[in-house]
Amino acid sequence: MIATANDPNNAVGAAIASQLDAVRERIAAAEARYGRAPGSVQLLAVSKVQPAARIRAAHRHGQRAFGESYVQEACDKQALLADLRLDWHFIGRIQSNKTKTIAERFDWVHGLGDPRHAQRLGAHRLTVSDRPLRCCLQVNLSGEGSKAGVEPQALPELLARCAEVDGLRIEGLMTLPAPAEDGAAQRRPFAALRALRDRLATPGQPLATLSMGMSDDLEAAIAEGATMVRIGTAVFGPRPRHP
Repeated sequence: MIATANDPNNAVGAAIASQLDAVRERIAAAEARYGRAPGSVQLLAVSKVQPAARIRAAHRHGQRAFGESYVQEACDKQALLADLRLDWHFIGRIQSNKTKTIAERFDWVHGLGDPRHAQRLGAHRLTVSDRPLRCCLQVNLSGEGSKAGVEPQALPELLARCAEVDGLRIEGLMTLPAPAEDGAAQRRPFAALRALRDRLATPGQPLATLSMGMSDDLEAAIAEGATMVRIGTAVFGPRPRHP
């Protein structure tokens, strides 16, 4: 698509296409650098607080998976984009009164950290679909009280309880570490999550997904085994303020 000076929609679409290409190139370069198989890392475009038109522009450039944090905002956009085949990932904090809608409207949940939420999500999912809701368990590796997720020592019990819930499929683990500018410091929490996965994985529960890494640290995450990186700013530009 060629942008023209007097067509702002085309200009935005062209910018998103260029930014998507740049992110894909970064992912491919990191895969090559760290001995990862080409195409082994999936890009999840974080579209929270971005308008539906920008999601549509990203879809035109081949992007299918989008991450949302606010349930009602996501539902509004899903209605506007109902003509597209998209994979919707819920990446925000789970609230008990939103579990029904999350179970009905999303394909993935990335921040599962409470067995009670797991029970509610599973029960609701069974009423609307024969496909399980795909989930990543969130681990708080930084010890920050403001971050959701369970501490590493609580993960085995959480995994055992969530794995028993009908309607859910536990795909892997997710973390959101504190920002770090040094490459070695960026890699440490990602390495810790990978080590947890390696310790807890079984043939029947391989925990194949490691959802970790964002715009500023995706290379460090890929170096330590990320299979899905959650990228917002590098794809869509600066995030508009959420009302």
